[in-house]
Amino acid sequence: MNNFEFKNPTKIIFGKGTIEKIKEEIPADAKVLLLYGGGSIKKNGIYNQVKTALDKVDVIEFGGIPANPEYATLMEALKVIKAENITYLLAVGGGSVIDGTKFLSSAALYEGDEPWDILTKHIRTEKGMPFGTVLTLPATGSEMNSGAVITRKETKEKLAMGGPGLFPQFSILDPEVVKSIPQRQLANGLADAFTHVLEQYMTYSVDAKLQDRFAESILQTLVEIAPSVLKDAFDYKAASNFMWSCTMALNGLIQKGVPNDWAVHAMGHELTALYGIDHARTLAIITESHYKYNFEAKKEKLAQYGERVWNITEGSIDDKAYAAIEKTTAFFKSLGIDTKLSDYTEDYEGTAEEIAKRFIDRGWLGLGEHQSLSPEKVEDIVKMAY
Repeated sequence: MNNFEFKNPTKIIFGKGTIEKIKEEIPADAKVLLLYGGGSIKKNGIYNQVKTALDKVDVIEFGGIPANPEYATLMEALKVIKAENITYLLAVGGGSVIDGTKFLSSAALYEGDEPWDILTKHIRTEKGMPFGTVLTLPATGSEMNSGAVITRKETKEKLAMGGPGLFPQFSILDPEVVKSIPQRQLANGLADAFTHVLEQYMTYSVDAKLQDRFAESILQTLVEIAPSVLKDAFDYKAASNFMWSCTMALNGLIQKGVPNDWAVHAMGHELTALYGIDHARTLAIITESHYKYNFEAKKEKLAQYGERVWNITEGSIDDKAYAAIEKTTAFFKSLGIDTKLSDYTEDYEGTAEEIAKRFIDRGWLGLGEHQSLSPEKVEDIVKMAY
């Protein structure tokens, strides 16, 4: 196992009826900016629960944060923070709203002229404006980590940021919210969390037995509960396991002491930036091609995954590894998610070359756990995903 340090300061408040506990977490003298997305929280009752909990706190609202948090929209929110002397942020939403709030947490205290530099210059946020979250869509794990991804439409970019100053102070996880989530978003959440685990697990062995089994247990749980999560009748037990699996998939625990990949995400982000494809679906597009292209480097771990998660016991290491890739693709398809770029756009020719060029321009010359995936190899992988 590799050396590591681990600290996660986010307080998790989990369970039915926990939204009212916001009032116990936000300072009474805070001036709060309440941030949310397209307004679904006003239809499903979450907004009223939040407002009731905050009835004794000074609150200003900012809605309309889109599914891929857009820089221009967030800059409007930043103006509100400055003009109203906001001291505390509250994200009520899924990963996009929480990621946008993390950007605002950083930008609110940033002393430079152009907040976009936080992303382009990889500025690590050591201290941000304090914020909490009420999770309404399990998927990204953003409610218990310090990373965020922000989109800028005018340049068709989707870039990451982070730092120890961007952990939420607290996060409310009430599985009841799953009741009102559309099936497409539930499928996305399952695929997103599943791929988050794979990115931290599907590398090479460093004999981190517990970390491997942590990762495998999350994968097994997601496979087991997926049918119940997606069916029409709300199942609180399945929703609870779904929500906690998504959080555990990316709260930093399973990545400690082991090599990480994240090349699938790097390529997937570009597909979202170029075509507006749902984030989770871009991961499903890239995953099979990535594992097949890097088969020799990953086959030992792929075979282990096949054995432990998919109960593949027949054949050689190569046989088990290949079968595990096929099982992964079949899982995505069982969620109703297509796995080829051509399923989403007819205008896919030239995509691989464009992504490779972007990586060259940014100096991203070696992705993956071995830093061996050059832009030329990325181009090959994306072409395989057409």
